[in-house]
Amino acid sequence: MTHRKLLSLVLLFVCLFSLSAETTDSLKTQVFTYKIFREIGSTSWIHTQEAFAEAEEMNADVILLHMNTYGGQVVFADSIRTKILNSNIPVHVFIDNNAASAGALISIACDSIYMRPGANIGAATVVNQSGEKMPDKYQSYMRSTIRATAEAHGKDTIVSGKDTTYVWRRDPHIAEAMVDESIYIENVVDTGKILTFTTLEAIENGFCEGQANNIDDVLNQLQIYEYEITTFKPSFYDGLKGFLTSPILQGILILVIMGGIYFELQTPGVGFPLLAAAIAAVLYFSPLYIDGLADNWEIIIFIIGLVLIGLEVFVIPGFGVAGVSGIILVVGGLTLSLLDNDLFNFDGVGFNKLLEAMGIVLSGLFGSLLAIIYLSKKLLSSSTFGARIALQTEENIELGYIGVEASLNKLVGEEAVAFTSLRPSGKIMIEDEQYDAVAETGYIEKGTKVKVTRFLHGQLYVMTQK
Repeated sequence: MTHRKLLSLVLLFVCLFSLSAETTDSLKTQVFTYKIFREIGSTSWIHTQEAFAEAEEMNADVILLHMNTYGGQVVFADSIRTKILNSNIPVHVFIDNNAASAGALISIACDSIYMRPGANIGAATVVNQSGEKMPDKYQSYMRSTIRATAEAHGKDTIVSGKDTTYVWRRDPHIAEAMVDESIYIENVVDTGKILTFTTLEAIENGFCEGQANNIDDVLNQLQIYEYEITTFKPSFYDGLKGFLTSPILQGILILVIMGGIYFELQTPGVGFPLLAAAIAAVLYFSPLYIDGLADNWEIIIFIIGLVLIGLEVFVIPGFGVAGVSGIILVVGGLTLSLLDNDLFNFDGVGFNKLLEAMGIVLSGLFGSLLAIIYLSKKLLSSSTFGARIALQTEENIELGYIGVEASLNKLVGEEAVAFTSLRPSGKIMIEDEQYDAVAETGYIEKGTKVKVTRFLHGQLYVMTQK
């Protein structure tokens, strides 16, 4: 065999091996995983959007959530569960330890749930940041949302002889009991208790497909044996954007914007309040603009509103059309920047999103109003900060500071004639010049000779010559 033939055989073998490897890889199930190991909030929502976009771009066959959370903000949990329900790629969840509150809502939205031994799911009552239960209108919304999420999985058909029954895959009534303590379900939960399942209880009641120790375990139970895992790795910008788009921080930024503008108008020329307001505005609009939420015209509306408010303060007397229009445009610009609208088309926004955006803006404005009232008194009276933006010194007459004509002081001791009667004030004549004067005691008749005794607070005082 010649060297040329041997080389040809080697190349053929390499090509066949590469083709075989590529075929094997293409037959593997593409699994995309990402973690929710923190409180559900704006960052979790941004990570979810990025993860789903990556999964779709790589044509993943399965998305697997790796979850361990005690809950978070309902509004972002609702957005995540909607994303899961509308996904074209099957979504499964592995609960590593906890799926409480908002985490339970997200888990129930998934196609299947797998839990580690000792894990929990449930306790989805809406509470405030102090852990206190919110009013019933919030609970009602959460009950409806978690019930609808369970219903979205439909019913299983059970055939027994000639009888056919339909059973919910995820019982909506049980899901609702995770929110409402007044619900009683025999052998599941008593009245007065919020429902939380252990792993075995969740399996028994249809809220968990199986017990698993790790992701490989989950995939095997899904009958996926040949697979390739791609894990979502959030970028620094994703985390920063999540932080900047947090409703709490957005409210604070609005507070700084409005407060900074107010204090700059009150003390023009200082610069620091205006600089703080400008930085806050950039931090507010930048992530929204990059994300495609804030359009140019929405930012322009905000700027025009500020200009109108400035005109009302410095140019136009009173408070009228310009001021009111400016406030409306400022609020409108801040609110519209939070919405995913197309100009004035709000079809895909939804009333709840509009209320949420207005709530963030108005709470920020209300907070700025309270801060302005408080800080106006506190900061301006401060010996450190107040001295830099307000005049704190006194101009005493004893030190030579007067606000009237100083030349009158040289008339003290001069002789004069009462040009009018002084009862006790009137006019006197000194060398053909008239001056206002006040009698030291009693009344002085017109034509009486007097002498200037003193000059105090811009006033000449006289008395009758003896």
